[in-house]
Amino acid sequence: MRSNPNHRPVPDEIPDADHELVIERVCAIDVAKASGKVCVRVGSNAGRRVSKVWDVAATAGAVGELTDYLVDERIEKVTVESTSDYWRIWYYLLEAAGLDVQLVNARDVKNVPGRPKTDKLDAVWLAKLTEKGLLRPSFVPPASIRELGDYTRLRIDMTRERSRYWQRIEKLLEDALIKVSSVASTLDTLSVRDMLTALIAGERDPHRLAGLARGKMRPKQAALVEALTGRFDDHHAELAQMLLDQIDALDAKIGRLTTRIDQLLAGMEPEAVNGGDATGGASPASRNAGGLTTIERLDEIPGIGPVNAQIILAEIGLDMSQFPTAGHLVSWAKLCPRTIQSGPVQRSGKTGKGNPYLKGALGEAATAAAKTNTFLGDRYRRIVKRRGKLKALVAVARSILVIIWNLLNDPTARFHDLGADYHATRVNIERRTRNHVAQLAALGYRVTLEPVA
Repeated sequence: MRSNPNHRPVPDEIPDADHELVIERVCAIDVAKASGKVCVRVGSNAGRRVSKVWDVAATAGAVGELTDYLVDERIEKVTVESTSDYWRIWYYLLEAAGLDVQLVNARDVKNVPGRPKTDKLDAVWLAKLTEKGLLRPSFVPPASIRELGDYTRLRIDMTRERSRYWQRIEKLLEDALIKVSSVASTLDTLSVRDMLTALIAGERDPHRLAGLARGKMRPKQAALVEALTGRFDDHHAELAQMLLDQIDALDAKIGRLTTRIDQLLAGMEPEAVNGGDATGGASPASRNAGGLTTIERLDEIPGIGPVNAQIILAEIGLDMSQFPTAGHLVSWAKLCPRTIQSGPVQRSGKTGKGNPYLKGALGEAATAAAKTNTFLGDRYRRIVKRRGKLKALVAVARSILVIIWNLLNDPTARFHDLGADYHATRVNIERRTRNHVAQLAALGYRVTLEPVA
């Protein structure tokens, strides 16, 4: 059949991204632990492109000399391969010198069949892809956010380590036939700590130990007496004291990290929140945002607490210019499945790994929000029925990240919950009526509708 020339399809225009422009003078670095294979591609007098490849030691002095050379050569773009943590010395020093540096995932640029695999050819291939603008750079937070992230990540690691020590104490108590963990919700309560201290000091009378209970544990005296009757001896006391000392040391370090994190975040707040305008009064931005800090605004989101908000800001930063839309941030966080289309067939791929610290914080927030009577809680309950718990939690985490993007993109914005009945109040009554009538008709019923008086 001959197509009608008057009804030609309108082609879609897809403009190139900023990183897809053809670049004249480029450099690429294939990163290893002790050195890097550097390739510089520039034009020659004969009009052909020339690649220069050599090894540079991964030391501050050698990379500094390379930086000076690249500046003298007027290199416009430098590509650094992301390999473990070995890329940091290259990226940080080149970035500090004012060069335009991009970090790329090696998995995305080297999976080319039919090309020999050597460090030299890898460096040349990276340089060729760089000059053609075919590499998509990874997001690297600015130096201030990276510093904040170092503190928050270490606090997470130390918090997990503290939890492991409490688990070791529980194992030790089980060995001593002490079953206090069956009565107390957690071991890191003041009541249990007092009991442990008394046990270490030599107290073995279960009635006296149970009398140390505080608050909600006081009515559980009988259960505590039974649970504290065991064989706690001197070697248990010595080991328990060592474990408690480790926990106390970690508590002190976590407190220091939290203080430092609060100081760093306070220094990043806009002037409108920190102290108003130059006239001494509150600026319009401060008035619109209610004078709240960024952490306080994020804390208004169901499921998000101050600690989670700090972790999220340490991973994505406060400047959303790196992510033009909320969808870009969600895609970078790997909270949306990849779309795979071939002809008329369209299916969803995997979400990917993403940033483990960010996804962990959002996962905890989604789990907490799912239990609330809010829009996010209702979203979880609507999705879990047909997609399961894991996908419902991912959907809620995605919604939380979209909310965060909007709050960070507009410093004057405040969170407003749409309510648990948001979808119920926006149901198309006529469409639902037709659907129910059609379903009953398919079952062999004749339906007559009468409005309620």
